[in-house]
Amino acid sequence: MTGVRSAGVGRRDDDTRWPALFGVRHHGPGSARAVRAALDAARPRVVLIEGPPEADALIPLAADPDMRPPVALLAHAVDEPGRSAFWPMAGFSPEWVALRWALEHGVPARFIDLPATHTLAWQGEEDVGEKPDITPPHAPAPHTASLRADPLGTLAAIAGYDDAERWWEDVVEHRTVGTGDPFAPFTALEEAMEALREAADDDEARGEGEEDARDRVREAYMRLQVRAARKEFGDDGVAVVCGAWHVPALRRPAPVAADRALLKGLPKVRAELTWVPWTHRRLARAGGYGAGIDAPGWYAHLFDAPDRPVERWLTKVAGLLREEDRIVSPAHVIEAVRLAETLAALRGRPLPGLSETADAVRAVLCDGSDVPAALVHDRLVVGDVLGEVPAGAPAVPLQRDLDRLQRRLRLRPEAAERELELDLRKDTDAARGRLLHRLRLLGVGWGEPVVSRSGTGTFRETWRLRWEPELSVRVAEAGVWGTTVRAAANTKAEEDAVAARGLAEVTALAEHCLLAGLSRALPAVMRVLADRAALDTDVGHLAQALPALVRSLRYGDVRGTDTRALTEVAAGLAERIFVGLPPACAALGGEAAEEMRRHMDAVHGAVGLLEETGVAGNPEGAPAPAEPSGGADGGARVPGGGGAREPGRGEGGAAADGSAVDGGDAARDVADEAVRDTAGLRARWQAVLRLLARRDRVPGLIRGRAVRLSLDDGDLDPAEAARLMGLALSPGTPPGDAAAWIEGFVGGAGGGLLLVHDERLLALVDGWLTGVPAEAFTDVLPLLRRTFSAYEEGVRRTLGELVRRGPGERAGASGAGPGAPGFADGLDGERADAVLPVVRLLLGQDDERGPDGHPEPVEMAR
Repeated sequence: MTGVRSAGVGRRDDDTRWPALFGVRHHGPGSARAVRAALDAARPRVVLIEGPPEADALIPLAADPDMRPPVALLAHAVDEPGRSAFWPMAGFSPEWVALRWALEHGVPARFIDLPATHTLAWQGEEDVGEKPDITPPHAPAPHTASLRADPLGTLAAIAGYDDAERWWEDVVEHRTVGTGDPFAPFTALEEAMEALREAADDDEARGEGEEDARDRVREAYMRLQVRAARKEFGDDGVAVVCGAWHVPALRRPAPVAADRALLKGLPKVRAELTWVPWTHRRLARAGGYGAGIDAPGWYAHLFDAPDRPVERWLTKVAGLLREEDRIVSPAHVIEAVRLAETLAALRGRPLPGLSETADAVRAVLCDGSDVPAALVHDRLVVGDVLGEVPAGAPAVPLQRDLDRLQRRLRLRPEAAERELELDLRKDTDAARGRLLHRLRLLGVGWGEPVVSRSGTGTFRETWRLRWEPELSVRVAEAGVWGTTVRAAANTKAEEDAVAARGLAEVTALAEHCLLAGLSRALPAVMRVLADRAALDTDVGHLAQALPALVRSLRYGDVRGTDTRALTEVAAGLAERIFVGLPPACAALGGEAAEEMRRHMDAVHGAVGLLEETGVAGNPEGAPAPAEPSGGADGGARVPGGGGAREPGRGEGGAAADGSAVDGGDAARDVADEAVRDTAGLRARWQAVLRLLARRDRVPGLIRGRAVRLSLDDGDLDPAEAARLMGLALSPGTPPGDAAAWIEGFVGGAGGGLLLVHDERLLALVDGWLTGVPAEAFTDVLPLLRRTFSAYEEGVRRTLGELVRRGPGERAGASGAGPGAPGFADGLDGERADAVLPVVRLLLGQDDERGPDGHPEPVEMAR
């Protein structure tokens, strides 16, 4: 105790009202400076601070050289880590200043707010819709709630200020500097809070709300702690740093028995506390765990600047704008300072504040533009400062393993959003990618995968990274799955596979396991996937699952993972889709047909990837893509079917599964399309598309899409595509069905270019559209607008020009005939010659002669 008393030498007991209650505005630089000055003058034997008392053991870490604010005390329930609370502190927070002062002067510091064990228990009762017993049935008046939420803001509003911190600076701190009394601001503030609380108490007499009741419980606990400290350190040795609203309640005497009665029977949970990094941007948020500070970067500057804060701030702004290649000179800064000081004088303020400097920045440094002004606000006024905590801070084992991996992989958490390009052929980048994927699986969204700008390929990954303070809670929650990131991700993947509701969820999980390199969980996930795939008969579910599986097959080469089990499952899924798709497409409504079209596009892309990965063989016993007899369409005819036999036709007019097919050439063509093609999965998929394209009972949207996919693959001749389009747009086809066929054929990417370059198809569409009866045109117009509005503006303009000039006169059904105006039969040589100088310039040739001295083969090029 001798050392403690020596720290109090020189205390000004005659000027201090003990216990010394220093009411502050949380996260206010003016309050922080006033607290430091008052503590220097009072020299207390103990400093009591508003905060959870379970964190007393963590106070020494605030003196660690590796501790850098902003930081926060994190409390979470041991049995339910997601139930958590934060107490953030910035370098300019009065609580942090008080902590540092106590540690620097060898004075004990203690937290005296209600324990986190009760705070978290209250939070849990809110989550389940219950209320603690201390909550009265009435709610406070709105203005009373405002008084409690921001009493300093209320005083500022009464004085005509729109910012509480500016009011504190102007009215309290700046006007008392000359008096030399460090306690005067707190004395005046205590009197103001006493008046506000009297007004609030009058309203509470008519009924108080939940927050009012909880404040009474908190203040009762704080009074008990102050009494205990006065008994231990003496009546003249206790200083308390707390919110200004609580000062009158702590000063007002209350019976000990009454305070203890308020605390009796409070709910409890087991809680653990630690320090975690915080960010200025998180302080700027009013919701969640934010402090609701509008300008944390500005407040930090005010607190840290030794002198001339306005000049230093505007110099910092000029540096940022110059980094962004904006022209800002020292003369600009000088003029901005003058403008800010002039605005402050006109507005009756002792010094320029944030509003004055912001106006000066916009007018002088940003030339009146809001765009660079918004950049200044985001980068400086708010800022992306991320605090740091020492390695010795308590943490769950999973957090420690994550810290170790971050250091080893040189992947430092940052508050600012940034993109990370990974080349998975490099060991370090591959390990970084696995870590980020594992964290995503655990619900720790540190990074989100985005489309790479620098190139494509399975060996590239691009991530958008930003560390948020709440991720510390997510890490604590994930600690139930294991003590290391890898073990936790494996365990959670296994549990998620069992709990998955649909086949698509399991396939997505299998893909995630490959991306994350979870070799232990992958066999369990594959067992669940195989079981679900065998039992699921919905073609839509199978089609949703196939693309994720096929994408996973490409990861083996780069990531060194074994995908053989996935190959077998993917091939089996593809075969089952081939068999079930034709019956599933029969007699679908509009929305169901649109969903099935999306499934067809996904399967088409997946089959192409399967072919690239070498899965082209026909698994033994794989069924053919035939429809059993008595299917949905009862044996559909082929529109305009003739005697031509398609590749893959069977013998005897029977399908591969032995079911009989109706007689006739058209029926035999249907059976021929269903026979298994031994050339591979793509050939069998093309047979399914040809089958869908010729079935009348299949919706026009799907038939048109099947023709388009076959045409894109080169499996269908353009002349045959034109014939099928002509059949679909024939006068006997209802206009609605014809419009749906057009949407399926030319809808989506590349559909407009197809019409631009094949005027025969455009002529068919144009001829059909002009022949639609007036009474049916209104019905088909929405479908057509939806189809053609998806094209780029240049494509739509070109199509309009072609239709205006008459594409049908040039390209009829026979493809012959004189060209329409503007569409000559041959090349326009004069117009072609006009581009040759530009071509030579691009090729680096200065004259019209080739490298061998001979003239360029212009005519040949034509």
